Amino acid sequence: MPPELSHIDHWIFDLDNVLYPASCDLFALIDIKMGEYIARTLDCDLVEARKIQKGFFHDHGTTLAGLMHHHGTDPADFLDFVHDIEMDRLSPAPLVRAAIEALPGEKLVFTNADRPYAERVLEKRGLGGLFHQMHDILDTGLVPKPQTAAYESLIAATGIDPARALFVEDMARNLRPAKILGMTTVWINTGAEWAGREHDPAYIDHEITDLESWVTGLHHVKEEQLS
Repeated sequence: MPPELSHIDHWIFDLDNVLYPASCDLFALIDIKMGEYIARTLDCDLVEARKIQKGFFHDHGTTLAGLMHHHGTDPADFLDFVHDIEMDRLSPAPLVRAAIEALPGEKLVFTNADRPYAERVLEKRGLGGLFHQMHDILDTGLVPKPQTAAYESLIAATGIDPARALFVEDMARNLRPAKILGMTTVWINTGAEWAGREHDPAYIDHEITDLESWVTGLHHVKEEQLS
């Protein structure tokens, strides 16, 4: 381990655009489903639905949080609908698996998605069974990142020491609460405008462009080690 990470014994990873490359763009499929859900639920066209969706996302952290706040949406109904997508854009990532597995300490997933969807993603990526714990949107009591209560819920449920934890996330604003609570933060800069919104270098310890290069580089995992 690099000296600045030698104290880390809890490695926390966001799911979407982190444990698979942003280029897979699974969110484009989810985006379509969310638009359809809003159009159906609020009886509006898809153009208006998209405006509503993006407003909820920016104001409440997730589209679901906005729908629940303004319209009393059933979270299970929403999550089941929007996550009913094909996973054929994803492929196994043996190098990522080997590198994460070799990290000292516990590995966790912390996501605004729900567990069934997250587990489907992990299986398709060949990362099933790799993580010791998962904290999803239901575990937070439907409070999404970047609300501080979501992070406090993670800490309470998992027993991690924030001072010995590292959090990898693609949305810059989601790193601020983690850093304030004492975590080491890693931002995956995917180049997406929305992911870089509210970017503040004071709350980002490390900036990278993709997970595989970074995590394999930590201990020089090579393809020949997998053969």
